[in-house]
Amino acid sequence: MDILAKVAEQKILAAIARGELDNLSLQGQPISQEDDHLVPDELRMGYKILKNAGVLPEELQIKQELLQLQDLLDSCQQEEQRQQLRKRLTTRQLQYDLLMEKRRPSAARQQYQPRIPRKLGF
Repeated sequence: MDILAKVAEQKILAAIARGELDNLSLQGQPISQEDDHLVPDELRMGYKILKNAGVLPEELQIKQELLQLQDLLDSCQQEEQRQQLRKRLTTRQLQYDLLMEKRRPSAARQQYQPRIPRKLGF
């Protein structure tokens, strides 16, 4: 369990002990489970907030645009427009690749992540 999960668990247990979670409106009802297993743990809450606000994360917006550009390119008949679409498609694909590269965990984070809970006394 990572440090954030431990802190959250402690806060929840404290709230239960104080009775702050009694008589909630959806108490006893099942919670719908969303299929977010492919989203990295550190991004899940942010994605959920964006989803609830009706906003797509940047990488999904770009991915959606890539699909639209490919559809336009497939149906385009004029060579000049096809070249412009190819250029825009390539540019957006590079932006997407760079964005995804930034989202990968760094080697330093992977090295120090296990040490953080011990340092904080967990």
